[in-house]
Amino acid sequence: MTAGIMDDIDLKRPDLYINRELSLLEFNWRVLDQAKDPATPLLERLRFLCISCTNLDEFFEVRVAGLMQRAQAGSTQVDPDNMAPSDILKAVSVRARAVVDEQYRVFNDVLLPSLEEQGIYSIKRTDWSPEQEAWLRGYFESELLPMLSPLGLDSAHPFPRILNKSLNFIVSLRGKDAFGRNSGMAIVQAPRSLPRVIKLPSTGDDGRHNFVFLSSVVHAYVGQLFHGMKVRECHQFRVTRNSELFVDEEEIDDLLLAVEGELVSRNYGDAVRLEVTNECPDDMAQFLLARFGMSTDDLYRVNGPVNLNRAQAIADLVDRPDLKFPGFTPRLPVWIASGADIFKAIRTSDILLHHPFDSFAPVIEFVRQAASDPQVLAIKQTLYRTGPDTAIVDVLVAAAKAGKEVTVVIELRARFDEEVNIALANRLQEAGVHVVYGVVGYKTHAKMILVVRRENGSLRHYVHLGTGNYHPRTARLYTDYGLFSCNTEIGRDVHQVFLQLTSLGKVSKLNRLFQSPFTLYDALIAKIEREIKNASRGKPSRIIAKMNSLTDPQIIQALYRAAMAGVQIDLIVRSMCSLRPGVPGVSGRIRVRSVVGRFLEHTRVYYFENGGQPEVYCSSADWMGRNLFRRVEVCFPLEDTTLKQKVITDLHNYLKDNIQAWELQPDGGYHRVAPGDEAPFSAQQAFLQELLE
Repeated sequence: MTAGIMDDIDLKRPDLYINRELSLLEFNWRVLDQAKDPATPLLERLRFLCISCTNLDEFFEVRVAGLMQRAQAGSTQVDPDNMAPSDILKAVSVRARAVVDEQYRVFNDVLLPSLEEQGIYSIKRTDWSPEQEAWLRGYFESELLPMLSPLGLDSAHPFPRILNKSLNFIVSLRGKDAFGRNSGMAIVQAPRSLPRVIKLPSTGDDGRHNFVFLSSVVHAYVGQLFHGMKVRECHQFRVTRNSELFVDEEEIDDLLLAVEGELVSRNYGDAVRLEVTNECPDDMAQFLLARFGMSTDDLYRVNGPVNLNRAQAIADLVDRPDLKFPGFTPRLPVWIASGADIFKAIRTSDILLHHPFDSFAPVIEFVRQAASDPQVLAIKQTLYRTGPDTAIVDVLVAAAKAGKEVTVVIELRARFDEEVNIALANRLQEAGVHVVYGVVGYKTHAKMILVVRRENGSLRHYVHLGTGNYHPRTARLYTDYGLFSCNTEIGRDVHQVFLQLTSLGKVSKLNRLFQSPFTLYDALIAKIEREIKNASRGKPSRIIAKMNSLTDPQIIQALYRAAMAGVQIDLIVRSMCSLRPGVPGVSGRIRVRSVVGRFLEHTRVYYFENGGQPEVYCSSADWMGRNLFRRVEVCFPLEDTTLKQKVITDLHNYLKDNIQAWELQPDGGYHRVAPGDEAPFSAQQAFLQELLE
């Protein structure tokens, strides 16, 4: 397409953008679809259903809560798709209700019958046998009754504060109590310490597993909480609240104390959703809505337990390997298994790990050897999501106690991990680690380890750079890349980034890394523009990018220009994607696919053809405004030919996937790819098969 024609097309047209909230809901549909896939082991299908429920909870806690705040403030600011907050809320309500209805249909009509065929029963209270009823009555009286504190509602007992996403019951009563009161209404709150799914004792060796939801047990025996009164009705309900923390970083002196203080109020943020069962009468539902300051638009009726995500406990409690994904042992490099010198291995050549297929152990061993090596002087690391008791933290503590200079940059505001990160910060500080919380106004999302080692009279930098968090558990569940290198320029760059995070000073020029919020955005635009020039000159041009989300409008417009210039673009975007592919004359050369499978796709990889001299970068950053402008991120090159080719092959495997891949359509919907005449191929399964071989 000529420059003149390109200039005539308005790339800011709203119809060229998909709303990000609706796109995120579509991702939840893809996760839910895994629960319906007969090719997925049955108990894993149950897990996928529960993951979709948890995802939806977070969607309301964060995305819907933010939209409601904007709408209530009268905001008229629109996203690139030209939808105002009130319009998005209406569209979200329609789509979210469809998701909820499908979740319960899958649970009731698909999964429960399939589980029963395997001897796994979730028993309704109308179906309890006399023996089960007797056992559950005893369980209620011994384990539940002492824990429950019913709250009668009258002028002296106002409506209680309800915890975010907690299980509660509203009870309608008849009769007078010991004091002659007859308010007719009470609230029963289920403490979070109580299990939401109860496994009944085995009655034989038939291999049968019987489960009952806590809500059913409370329903059955709630009358014991109101001696001498008659329970007319009892209905469970659940409230979802705004869970974003508000910390005015310009008005505080200690970020840790400020975040700690905000955590107390998270459980009682503004209500954004009320869930009740289908049987709950309208007057009770309206009573609850009024107490929480919500309207009928915020009411969600469900066909089953309101806390459906807790059904995951069934998968955890049933020992049936045949109904779960086959276990596997991640690949362990020979130089780790033999206890070899990891620094010598890195000096020999750069090393790339592909988790979870490659073990996370080398990352821990890297820090462990640094902690005990007398030549190592300092260790620096960023931590975004991990735990205070994980192996990586243990070795950092050991390094500090061994007298190493250990500095850790902890991001306290990693959403929903704030409390864990506060505990982590406290543990590290007690061990003598220098702990800092990054830069005011910018989340530190980069994944970096720097080891400073004295060799032959001079200092050498060894680094680990990753696309994912330093968390051994998620390293078994998420796909991520991690690079070990002692490249001099990369080491200096990482050192400069750590100086920015821990000290003060001007922006330093980096030689090999790109960094948000300073150079990454400009570098991406420049590389896309280079592909445009190469295409116009008849040189090889192509872009392949894999990430979690793509929403930045400037990046999207650059990709549109590239496609219009003749560049073939393949995007592998797991979750949100605001780019609209397949629009004639604009994005006809752009394909967008999402891969949803056993492992959560988390790698961020950018490939640019560069006129036949391909460049490959890995990064901690998605192509979103927050990652490019409001976070500290790093993007690092793969320059070793073998490692670069390995990642290029991986990308092509994702593009070949015809089992777990979905393609984004011009209307914003997704179509699941089917093998057709081609041989079935799953990228994740191919990686596992490679591991076995």
